[in-house]
Amino acid sequence: MKAMFWTLLLAASLGTCGTRNANSTPVVELLALEDPQTPETVVLDKTVHDFGDVSVTDGPLSCSFTLTNKGTEVISIYEVVSSCGCTDVKWTKGTIAPGESGSISATYKNEDGPMPFDKTLTVYISGVKRPVVLRLRGVVHEKKKSLNQLYGAQKLGDLGLKARKFKTATLKQGLSVSETATVANLGKKNLKVEWADVSPQLSVSVVPNPIPAGSTATLTFTIKADSALYGKTAYHATPVLNGKKAAEGLEVSAYTQENFASWSSEQRDKAPLPVMQSSTINLGTVKQGEKKEISFECTNRGKEAFHIYKADTEVPALKAEALPDVAPGKKENLRFTLDTAALPAGENVIMVSLTTNSPLRPLVNLFVAIVIN
Repeated sequence: MKAMFWTLLLAASLGTCGTRNANSTPVVELLALEDPQTPETVVLDKTVHDFGDVSVTDGPLSCSFTLTNKGTEVISIYEVVSSCGCTDVKWTKGTIAPGESGSISATYKNEDGPMPFDKTLTVYISGVKRPVVLRLRGVVHEKKKSLNQLYGAQKLGDLGLKARKFKTATLKQGLSVSETATVANLGKKNLKVEWADVSPQLSVSVVPNPIPAGSTATLTFTIKADSALYGKTAYHATPVLNGKKAAEGLEVSAYTQENFASWSSEQRDKAPLPVMQSSTINLGTVKQGEKKEISFECTNRGKEAFHIYKADTEVPALKAEALPDVAPGKKENLRFTLDTAALPAGENVIMVSLTTNSPLRPLVNLFVAIVIN
């Protein structure tokens, strides 16, 4: 069972559910244009810079981030810490007055050879309790690749894509999140991109549009939170290319949580506080085809009722049967059923994500470990 234990830890660290298939459809994690963790007094033009596909012969890769003081007091960038010595960084020294801007410049040395990279810059700003994390990422290739090599695997007509499924940053209620990805025109003439069958909460755009032949463009998704939707939700849009609707569409998934930003200290003090007796249940070895009932005991140590908006799992075989509200100081059992007929033989670790009304635990992850015989 040691292997099961380490598998469980890996699943927890990656935030994944169920069994991964190496031949599954590629999913791209989109780049956030805004960081919901950034205080309102500080506005960044971006928190992620994607260099895209580059080659080892391109040499050092540089970018900059612009920081604007939207508050009423002067601020300073105290320190910027790079995650490794492969990235050099400079930033505006001295104070930044209200309404003024400063910059953070970074250069990735590009000396590590052909591989993906994802580096972080941790920025410490006066008057801001938590540091702001910036990211630099891209994919370095041994040699330059053609657009068809880079974007042809998931293409729709002449629209080149690295994936047809995308994941966004966490979305908070009352807000929207905008994300970008790069697409390409693999054809020999300009490509006009329009959209059909777009989910009501989703808007999509491409710039430039039309996309010149043999060029790339920026695809932007914007999802507006819907008070009726919590947890993981899939949004859809089908491209219409030069007037012809594509045979398949694109899927953008977002995870929506409650927004506690406006809560007062009094509200937070009275908020629900769920405590699980155990976040992991090990069912041991089970014969395939058996149905198992699973129960997680939850105690609410807060002063308001604990409520679960939604339970998400990527394994349809595991279903929530009862997710009762938990009164202050009380205990309730969160009950699930698992149909093992749909699970592969061997070790399985399944994660369930609960979206809740607790500001201290807006997301609760529970795990079921099982060996199918």
